[in-house]
Amino acid sequence: MSPRIPLKRPEQLKQLIALNDSIKKAAADAGLDPLILELCKIRASQLNGCAFCLDMHIKDVRDLGETEQRVYLLGVWREANVYNEQERAALALTDAMTRLSETQDVPDDVYQQATAVFTRDQYTVLGWAVTVINAFNRLNVTSRTPVPAAK
Repeated sequence: MSPRIPLKRPEQLKQLIALNDSIKKAAADAGLDPLILELCKIRASQLNGCAFCLDMHIKDVRDLGETEQRVYLLGVWREANVYNEQERAALALTDAMTRLSETQDVPDDVYQQATAVFTRDQYTVLGWAVTVINAFNRLNVTSRTPVPAAK
C-alpha cells in the first residue's frame, strides 16, 4: 500500500482530542460505564477497518479489566452471551450509527432498546462517543495510519 497524506492537522486534531476528553468527562458525570464506551470504540473500529484505533482501544479496554474472551467475541456480539443488556444496546446503537450508509437511520427498535436502559444524558453521550470514534476512524483509515510497533 502506498503512503497517504495524513489528514490530522495539529490544531484540528487537538480539538478532536479535546472533544473526546469532554465526552469521557460527560460520560463519567452521567454515570456511564467507561467500559461501554471502549467496547463501542472497538466495535466501530472493527466495522470501519481501523487497525490503529483497534490496537489503541483494545489496550484501553484491557487496562479497564476486560477479559480476552469478551474482546475476541466483540465482532460477533449478537451471537455471544457474554454482554449485558446495556452493552448490547450500546453495541446495537454503535452498529446502526456506524453503518448509516446502509441503515439510513437508527432503527426504532435499536433506539427503543437503548433508551430503555440508558438515561437521556447517557444516550446522548454515547451518541457523541460513537460519532467521535467514527471521525477518528475515518482520519486514520484514509491516511493509512500504521499501528505502532509492539513494545
